[in-house]
Amino acid sequence: MRTLVSPLTLRTPRGRIVYWTVLTLTVTGFTGAFVFPLYWMVTGALKSPDELAQIPPSFFPKTLDVQVYADAWEQLQLGVFLKNTVLYAGGAWLFTLAVDVTAAYALSKLRPVLGKLVLGAMLATLMIPPMVLLLPMYLVAKDVPVLHLDLLNSPWAIWLPAAANGFFVFLLKRFFDSIPKELLEAAEIDGASAFRILWSIVLPISRPIIGVVSILSVVTVWKDFVWPLLVLPETEKMSISVGIASLSAQMPQNVLIASLVIASLPTILVFFIFQKNIMSGLTAGSLKG
Repeated sequence: MRTLVSPLTLRTPRGRIVYWTVLTLTVTGFTGAFVFPLYWMVTGALKSPDELAQIPPSFFPKTLDVQVYADAWEQLQLGVFLKNTVLYAGGAWLFTLAVDVTAAYALSKLRPVLGKLVLGAMLATLMIPPMVLLLPMYLVAKDVPVLHLDLLNSPWAIWLPAAANGFFVFLLKRFFDSIPKELLEAAEIDGASAFRILWSIVLPISRPIIGVVSILSVVTVWKDFVWPLLVLPETEKMSISVGIASLSAQMPQNVLIASLVIASLPTILVFFIFQKNIMSGLTAGSLKG
């Protein structure tokens, strides 16, 4: 086994000192690069507007004014925007699971005619820049073909575009491919239908990857800005990212930063709580055994 530093060198006192020094500096540096923006945002909200404007900026706030978070909650109507965003993210999550799980199951286990072509077309959509799709998606939401429905200012304008995601279908299909076909064939012999197999066998086994898709779908809708800005122009129906941006010009700088902290907390907590599930789910199904 050839490495940059031989195992013999690492076993020497000097090698261990160099190894742990480099490892500590690397981990500390990367941790600081990711954590410092969060620290700067949280402490920035605790500073007064004059302290925020001073140059050079202060690393620690001179006074800890926690009341600014309560002011941000009231002045920017964060309760309304959070409720709207939870509604949009929850609905998008349900539609994503309903559409992507069934599509991946069909492509993996039912193997329809031209299934590989369909999967290739889904993956090809990932190569299209999202900004290119905004105009045709908006026109479809404004006047749904055949049905001639106007979905603007309704949750359906968020739910339906989020439902079909080629990346989620690919992740789910890769996991479903790793499920032994003998297990499904035994269920078929017992008379189980395709839907029964999906519900009773495939879904319980696939909880890790379903958890990953659930988390990613919720976070994607939660942090989205451009699409909700286009399809939800009414103030009382805005998501939290759009609502904060629309009222930011009227708010002091520290109140605005406090609102950003509140808006970021749900996704940060979800990541820290489920980070092991995310990593295990992304690697699940990558190897067949």
